[in-house]
Amino acid sequence: QSHVNSLFLNEDAAKRLHAQSRVRRLQQALRKRAARAGKRMRSLTAESARSFLRRNAFVLFTIVAVLLGIILAFSLRPYQLTYRQIKYFSFPGELLMRMLQMLVLPLIVSSLITGMASLDGRASGKMGMRAVVYYMVTTIIAVFIGILMVIIIHPGKGSKDKLHREGRIEQVQTTDAFMDLVRNMFPPNLVEACFKQYKTQYTTRVFTRTVLHSSNVTAGATTTQSSVPENSTGILENVTHALGTLSEVLTFEEVIPIPGSANGVNALGLVVFSMCFGLVIGSMKQKGRALREFFNCLNEAIMRLVAIIIW
Repeated sequence: QSHVNSLFLNEDAAKRLHAQSRVRRLQQALRKRAARAGKRMRSLTAESARSFLRRNAFVLFTIVAVLLGIILAFSLRPYQLTYRQIKYFSFPGELLMRMLQMLVLPLIVSSLITGMASLDGRASGKMGMRAVVYYMVTTIIAVFIGILMVIIIHPGKGSKDKLHREGRIEQVQTTDAFMDLVRNMFPPNLVEACFKQYKTQYTTRVFTRTVLHSSNVTAGATTTQSSVPENSTGILENVTHALGTLSEVLTFEEVIPIPGSANGVNALGLVVFSMCFGLVIGSMKQKGRALREFFNCLNEAIMRLVAIIIW
C-alpha cells in the first residue's frame, strides 16, 4: 500500500512540475515579446513609420472611410433627405459594388479551376467534399438563424401598411427546397447559371369528382294491376331507379410543384462545375498545361483588377 501511495504522490508531483514548467514557459514568452516590442518602440524612426503606413494604408483608409460615412450619416439625418437625394449620395458606392459584382463570377471560376488543377486527385477530392459539406452546413445554419430571428423579432409586426390585394405569401416546402439545392448543383445550362437558378414554384390544380349516392325512394302512391296498363310498368320502374340514384359533383384544389427559376447567380452549380473541370485539367498532366496556364493568368489578371477597383 505504501508503494501505491508513493506512486500516486509521484504522479501528483509530476503533474505539478509540468504545470509549473508550462507557466514558466508562458512567462518567458511574454517577457521576450515585451522586450521585442520595447526594442521596436525605441528604434522607431520616421522611415519605419512611413513604411508601416505604406503597408497598412488600405486598412487605415478603410477605417477612415467607415468613420466618415458614420459621421456624414448622423450629420445629414436632421435634414430629412428625400429618396432622390439619398440615391444621389449612394451613387459612388453603387458604382463600387457594381464593379465588384462584375468580377465576382470570373474570380470564383478562375480561382477554383486554378486551385483544383494544381492539386493532386486525392487532395482535391477531399477538398471538394469539404467544400460541398461546408456550403450545405452554412446554408442550414443560415436558415436556422433566419427562422430564430423571425421568431424573436417578428419583423413587420405592428406595421400599419397593408398588403396589396394581389400579394400572396410564398409557399416553401422543406423537401422541395432541399431538392432545389441538389438540382442547382448540376445546372443544365452554364450560361443561364450565371444569372438564374432553379427554384420550385407552386400552382393550384382544380379537379372535379362525381360521387353517386343511393337512396331508398319509392313512388308516393300505390297502384293496382288493374288500374295501370301493362306497358307502363317498365316506365315506372325506370323513374323510381333514377330518383333513387343521386349524383354529386365535388370540386377539389391541390397545390402541386412546378419547375421555375429565380434571378441570381447559381454559385453552387458554378462551384461544382469549376471543381470538376479543374480536376479533369489536373489529371490531364502535360496535355492540360495550356488550360492551366490560361486560367492561372486569368486569375492573376482578375485579382489585379480587384485590387485596382478597391483602391
